[in-house]
Amino acid sequence: MDDAVWTAAKTGEPLGRVAYVNARLLDPASGLDAKGAVLTEGESIADFGADLFKGGVPSGIETIDCQGLCLAPGLVDIRVQIREPGEEHKGTIESAGMSATAGGITTMICLPNTKPIIADMSVVEFVARRARLSGLAKIYPYAAATKNLEGKELAEMGILAEAGAVAFTDGERAIADAQVMRRALIYAKNFGLTIVQHPEEPSLSRGGGMNAGEVATRLGLSGIPAAAEVIMIERDIRLVEMTGGRLHFAHVSTAAAIEAIAKAKARGLAITCDTAPPYFALNENSIGEYRTFAKLSPPLRSEKDRVAVVQGLKDGTIDAVASDHAPHDEDSKRLPFMQAAAGGVGLETLLPIALELFHNGHLSLLQTLAKITDVPARLMGLRAGRLEKGAPADFMLFDPDYAWQVIADDLISKAKNSPFDGRLVQGIARQTVIDGRTVFRRKG
Repeated sequence: MDDAVWTAAKTGEPLGRVAYVNARLLDPASGLDAKGAVLTEGESIADFGADLFKGGVPSGIETIDCQGLCLAPGLVDIRVQIREPGEEHKGTIESAGMSATAGGITTMICLPNTKPIIADMSVVEFVARRARLSGLAKIYPYAAATKNLEGKELAEMGILAEAGAVAFTDGERAIADAQVMRRALIYAKNFGLTIVQHPEEPSLSRGGGMNAGEVATRLGLSGIPAAAEVIMIERDIRLVEMTGGRLHFAHVSTAAAIEAIAKAKARGLAITCDTAPPYFALNENSIGEYRTFAKLSPPLRSEKDRVAVVQGLKDGTIDAVASDHAPHDEDSKRLPFMQAAAGGVGLETLLPIALELFHNGHLSLLQTLAKITDVPARLMGLRAGRLEKGAPADFMLFDPDYAWQVIADDLISKAKNSPFDGRLVQGIARQTVIDGRTVFRRKG
């Protein structure tokens, strides 16, 4: 990307006061939507608001004219596969940080399915240390819920929580054994933390490549029934009732699952969920003639399911949107459809695809931003995703109307497997600030 510049944040360097003026301030947490300014001092937000600097900026303060751009909290992405350590040919902490900051993301939570698995203190600390050294987006780790992600024996949750794990999950694998899930919910509850589930009954999804139905039949591909998702979700809802634990369902994609979650929430259970942009912006027809970039996990669903996901976002059943960033190298995707790896990159497209909810009239701009800032941060107990005095100065400047086309080969991501390749979108990050330092700026 020739018009982009990254500057790694160097810890320990003194920072003065910087005034960001002539901005449209957007803060979903407080409902703020007004022309105003932000003052940073060091690594924190010192002040912000519509009346700030109405009489001009005092001398001695560096001033940045935002030229009417939107200034909002940095995006918080709660489902990212980093690939480092172990599969650096697919992605690294640095490449993910560059891709994230180019998309306005300042905070990410990474899945534990690295090599080695994030299942002991040393790997948790490695990820945190490498993220700090890269000086780009902040990265927090999920830790494995079970040893070796095998779903048989619980990992050392207490030690991992002390080391900095924000929640527990087996990543791309469902915790399929009901007794293991029951124990995991109880154990995590003792530390006030959440279990994150990939809701897919494995015996029903095994051997499938796309959503079961008419399209799969026409293409001659083995299908994964939508029921595989809701069966796992309904089982886990019962386990939450038994244990009083906290459970978060990742990337929900079907109407039946959303209905089940809505009923569970109505009963007051500690259940939350997110979805990913492909499940409200695409459907199974995007596979076309065996397009492997559109092979995802869970698979792209029917149009009826896609509409249900949009409705779930509108009525609040679906709490948040996460990128579900899953980079794969070319050798993993340039294969016959059934042999190709499932997953797509999504850090740079999280903002523009989420903004389709706004541009299409489904959500207001603040409601859309809430799904990718304040809400996911609160779900995982992070101090992020909001404009707040004294909080870390993590925010982005973006143009919600800028039109561009997603070209997979032009993405910053080390891997290029975007399901949105060729899509026309609106909305782009212009500048990303982390701890008071500009780490990304798009020129022109």
